[in-house]
Amino acid sequence: MNYVDSFVIPVPIENLAAYKILAKKSAKLWLKHGALAYNESVADDVKPGKTTSFPQSVKLKEGETVVFAWALYKSRKHRDEVMAKVMADPFMANMQPSDMPFDGKRMFFGGFKLIIEA
Repeated sequence: MNYVDSFVIPVPIENLAAYKILAKKSAKLWLKHGALAYNESVADDVKPGKTTSFPQSVKLKEGETVVFAWALYKSRKHRDEVMAKVMADPFMANMQPSDMPFDGKRMFFGGFKLIIEA
């Protein structure tokens, strides 16, 4: 059964062009190191909820939008192998918080076992 990493990121709208450049580089990096797929998407129909929501999850500020990204792997073992290579790659190893066009402290991510594949 495949495995997915997902990322939810608050991005200032004025930084979307810079974020897209970073996302394209990230996609190439993940695929280079073995991910089966890598996707990034920007909020289109995402509203604040009464209890929880994508905007609330990242403490979205005025002038920001939410990006949802995900990478697909063969398995958790495969994901761990790919992520070790990604994190050791000079592109990621040398990245500083100031290099990111978003607030990394409000980003969240996690790995998920797929339970339905259709």
